[in-house]
Amino acid sequence: MMFTSLIKESLKKTNPDYFKEIYNYGNDKNNKKTKNFCFSIFMKNYKLSSDVFEVNNLVKFYLSSPDMDFVINLYNGLLNLGDFDYKSFKLSLKKIFLLPDEKITKGMILFKTMSPILIVDKNKHFISPYSDEFPKELNYILDLEIRNASSQGLKKEVEFQPVEMKKTIVKLEITDFKNQTGKQFMFLEAYKGSFKLTGDPDDLKSIYDLGIGFRRNQGFGMIGVV
Repeated sequence: MMFTSLIKESLKKTNPDYFKEIYNYGNDKNNKKTKNFCFSIFMKNYKLSSDVFEVNNLVKFYLSSPDMDFVINLYNGLLNLGDFDYKSFKLSLKKIFLLPDEKITKGMILFKTMSPILIVDKNKHFISPYSDEFPKELNYILDLEIRNASSQGLKKEVEFQPVEMKKTIVKLEITDFKNQTGKQFMFLEAYKGSFKLTGDPDDLKSIYDLGIGFRRNQGFGMIGVV
């Protein structure tokens, strides 16, 4: 959630109107519409003490988006923001790199997760990639995220074939959840590993850029080509 806040503060810093456009609607209510980006965090040489990561090296923040307006506003915001304070922690920007884009021209690609994939059904039940329900729920959210990004949904149904996927439980501390339930933490069942996607190459490229599944804007669902 630190990096979710970093993204929001960076956008506010450089372009408050753009921030309101994607995060708010009406009378400053939260806009729950899926957004055109995903991200992941990598740490090396760290120790976990209780709920605190003691990092003895750099923290790498990866972000992917096909929306150049978003990328430019975030880039400028990060440069203008400088140090970022979150609760009792501080982030200091070292460098920003633009990584080479993957060209996807085939109808079947082997991917790996860079952050865990979270899929739920309409009742908010977590869905395993080995479940019979998974293809339906996966294609529902993929169609929605691509439609929101480009006004056109999936060209054809996507087939997901697990290669080596493992369950991981993610613990989040979210203020709205705490206020609504009285519980300090939210526990989410997600999956990480490698898998094959089969579908239209344009759809696969969009999925690569946008990520897969729910809560992509909170650090879930970023993928990379193997």
